[in-house]
Amino acid sequence: MLDRRKFLFGLAAGAAGLVVSRAKLNSFPVPPKAPKPSKPDIPAKAEPCTMSVVKGGSPELATRKAIELIGGMGAFVSRGDVVLVKPNIGWDRVPEQAANTNPAVVAALVAMALEAGAKKVFVADNPCNDARRTYKRSGIMDAAKGAGAEVRYIEDRNYVKTNLGGEVLKDWLVYRDAIEADKIINVPIAKHHGLGGITLSMKNLMGVTGGARNLMHQRLPESVVDLAAFFKPQLTVLDAVRILKANGPQGGSMNDVVQLDTVAASADPVRIEAFGVTLFGKKPENFSMIALGEKRGLGTSDYKARGFTEVSLG
Repeated sequence: MLDRRKFLFGLAAGAAGLVVSRAKLNSFPVPPKAPKPSKPDIPAKAEPCTMSVVKGGSPELATRKAIELIGGMGAFVSRGDVVLVKPNIGWDRVPEQAANTNPAVVAALVAMALEAGAKKVFVADNPCNDARRTYKRSGIMDAAKGAGAEVRYIEDRNYVKTNLGGEVLKDWLVYRDAIEADKIINVPIAKHHGLGGITLSMKNLMGVTGGARNLMHQRLPESVVDLAAFFKPQLTVLDAVRILKANGPQGGSMNDVVQLDTVAASADPVRIEAFGVTLFGKKPENFSMIALGEKRGLGTSDYKARGFTEVSLG
């Protein structure tokens, strides 16, 4: 009985002490609980740009921006590469007449390829007019050399008979250096063409072939797709700084020239082609070479597909 009373007394005393202790504890301010750290906002992963269109600015700045948007020249040119920059230098015309690729666009690409580590960059074309006149009067020779390129004339001895394995083009004379180059950067100008309607990316590759090129015009869409499938340029840059809207491919009258200050770039030549025809108010589906290129797996006719970016430099 005594033990039980002592036990109960001790239990009561302990309970009283607990009340006092709690009272004392509650007399001090309790620091607020620290808020749980919020999770940082994680931005959505940027969609990789696979085709760029740049409007405004100088031709050089627009070209550099167009390449920057699709990953920079280092995405296409590796250190030690020998690179062919292939513009249109077909006609004895000055840059303002928009028959040849803009020389500032060519120079920018040459400089960027060298900055990316190219061992050598050369520029060449098989023009319709005399090469020594077209190279000089187009402004491309001086601009390309000034940027560090080697500018080459294509002589008959530079061609080698090659099996292109195309649907139309089989054995054909091809510029040897174009075959041996590590990378090809195709740089067409957007312009009207009397036979093809419009000449853009794939047709520009006729400039690295020889022989009876007029025969290609008999089945032009199939022929240019065969060329694109064989050469597989790593990069296509469309010069639309000035476009020739009529009387192409050589033009001559300034009334046929429209200044757009636009440069487009992509690894997909079909996509460039599809965009290019819209500059003339045309639809890609009306050009059989675009459909054939897509069918051959060379690219997409939907130039605004995922990865399309358009910017203005003001």
